[in-house]
Amino acid sequence: MTDPLGGAGRLPAVFMSPGTSSFAEFLSQSAPHLLPGARTGLPAPVTEVAHGTTIVAVTFPGGVIMAGDRRATQGHMIAQRDVEKVHHADDYSCVGYAGTAGVGAELIRLFQVELEHYEKIEGATLSLDAKANRLAAMVKGNLPMALQGLAVVPLFAGYDEESGLGRIFSYDIAAAKSEERTYESIGSGSVFAKGSLKKRFRADLSQDDAVRIAIEALYDAADDDSATGGPDLIRKLYPIVAVVTADGYRRLADDEVGPVVTALIADRSTSAGG
Repeated sequence: MTDPLGGAGRLPAVFMSPGTSSFAEFLSQSAPHLLPGARTGLPAPVTEVAHGTTIVAVTFPGGVIMAGDRRATQGHMIAQRDVEKVHHADDYSCVGYAGTAGVGAELIRLFQVELEHYEKIEGATLSLDAKANRLAAMVKGNLPMALQGLAVVPLFAGYDEESGLGRIFSYDIAAAKSEERTYESIGSGSVFAKGSLKKRFRADLSQDDAVRIAIEALYDAADDDSATGGPDLIRKLYPIVAVVTADGYRRLADDEVGPVVTALIADRSTSAGG
């Protein structure tokens, strides 16, 4: 009996040869059609798919915060109210995305496997800069799809064990990478979120203060951008908030985020402009 991969009950040769530490490179050799950017030749630009926004990241002494709203839109409709756009990348980093939801989720899953694969093959973890460069290569691989309307850009952040600092990396659709040393935001609400962060950021923020201004930036973005979802107290849908420090990655539970959201709304009820 011949197996579906070719050969009589054997895996293809690429599975048996000494391989690369890059899972994405291995996939390009063994099954290139599974890569996010391999689906080319769409008949027309695609617009009616779910899109996710907005992501913010804020550094503080000893770490970094990343937070994302929960809304996905499809045209002028709300496609989903509880999307998770901020994810664990590895023990000392996190990643979020804005843009086409399906492609973004697939890109993040591949990036997670990429980092895990490297660690298993090499017995060591990549530096934070190397992780950011690996992600840039994946974004570049999606460029053909981005030019046809399925664009996605990630926001990557982590704790640098060498410097002891939280660091943030942003990208455009052509994979140009830049490091942001204070705060950053991506997505349709980013211009409003950045304006909020610009007023509230300080170099000596505590972790709790960084969480507060990240959530406040998302609130301000939702106030002016219809594609960004504000906190939903009825459904108890709060922003996804992750913190990365020397202790590693941790996603804050809803019972930690909820009181911050409630306090923010209470403050805004007396001063709606912030």
